[in-house]
Amino acid sequence: MKQFIRVLTNIAVANTSTYLLWSAFSFWIYLETHSVLVLSVLSGTYMLLVTLSSMFFGTIVDKHKKKKVMIGASVVTMILLLLASTVFLLSDTAHLADMASPAFWLFSFPVLLSALTGNLRGIALSTTVSILVPKQDYGRANGLVGTIQGFGMIANTVFSGLIIGYLGMDWAIYITLLLSAGTLIHLFFLSIPEEHILHDPHLQNSQIDFQGAFRAIHMVPGLMALIFFTTFNNFIGGAFAVLLDPYGLTLFSVELWGIILGFTGTGFILGGLLIGKLGLGKKPLRSLLLGYVFINLICIVFTLREGSVLFVGGMFLYMLIAPIIEAGEQTIIQTVVPKPKQGRVFGFAQTVEAGVTPVSIFIIGPLAQSVIIPYMDSEAGKQTFGWLLGEGNTRGIALTFVIAGLFMLLLSLLAFRTKAYHILTASYRRNMDKEE
Repeated sequence: MKQFIRVLTNIAVANTSTYLLWSAFSFWIYLETHSVLVLSVLSGTYMLLVTLSSMFFGTIVDKHKKKKVMIGASVVTMILLLLASTVFLLSDTAHLADMASPAFWLFSFPVLLSALTGNLRGIALSTTVSILVPKQDYGRANGLVGTIQGFGMIANTVFSGLIIGYLGMDWAIYITLLLSAGTLIHLFFLSIPEEHILHDPHLQNSQIDFQGAFRAIHMVPGLMALIFFTTFNNFIGGAFAVLLDPYGLTLFSVELWGIILGFTGTGFILGGLLIGKLGLGKKPLRSLLLGYVFINLICIVFTLREGSVLFVGGMFLYMLIAPIIEAGEQTIIQTVVPKPKQGRVFGFAQTVEAGVTPVSIFIIGPLAQSVIIPYMDSEAGKQTFGWLLGEGNTRGIALTFVIAGLFMLLLSLLAFRTKAYHILTASYRRNMDKEE
């Protein structure tokens, strides 16, 4: 566990620095252009690349030793950051902020790709849990991963704004370069023993091994159902992605909203720490599904009245519970999937889950904007749902949250009754009972 914490700290600093730069760039480009379109293009491009690259990254992790993968990702990150910094220093601000200018893409694309390399490090980190940590401590280790993700959230929402506001975009680049160089040097002093790990011979001539991922998943009855259920529940994540900022910015000033996001992000840290201390229990799948039940209940309740305390408290509880879901899925995969195939399984799961998020955004956003919000602004909507949602300018968004929460709550409860739930629980127990 101590060695895992060293690896986790290294990856945490490396990924947080690159995501920090990506967030800082998003703030900076919006302040320069005041264009939502630019942010949409950048975010859409990033999510598309995550979807397209995850299986490739998972295959790389299974083909090579994890330390070599981490070092390679960090070297590529440094090259991309140096390229971006060179373009930034040699280009005018007006050209960097103009989507029609080559300088914009020469700068933004390396920054985007440097953030993308964090996904490769993240997949490698997930597989090191089963190498460095005893089986009974997988849940605790994944809880610590959640804690680190919480720190990253706060960095992305608070520190990036402070850096852009007080220091400027150039300092965001310098800070990222310094942290990335430090983590690269630190990697050479870390030890991840893999001499006993047998790599899958099917990977000799395969670059993106979807077939190997499917074989590994189908070897564990119920695992495919878990991945797709987790993916389907990302529709709630889509609802939060498209509706949370408009709701919050209606109630609060932009400065206060950033502080609130930073505060609620501490819930993610606390949730990860609690899992790191207590674990997930003997049935992590049950803990995962219960986490979904509670999150869906929060989605239903936290906007029932246009009050800041209810809203912020609900967000904090959402963040507190979310690490249970992340840790539960990772713990199950690490336990039931053989070590030589875990990278592809994690990559497949990330591919599917990343792919559904923009889909949910494109469904929920237009539906709320064109149907639900206008309906709640009408007299018919107020008379029908006023008793439940009260009054205010955000009642259409609130109704959207309620509908999404009720739909996913029903699915979460039904999942307990499925055959896949009982089969996968039994498979997890058999693997836990096996001797190392």
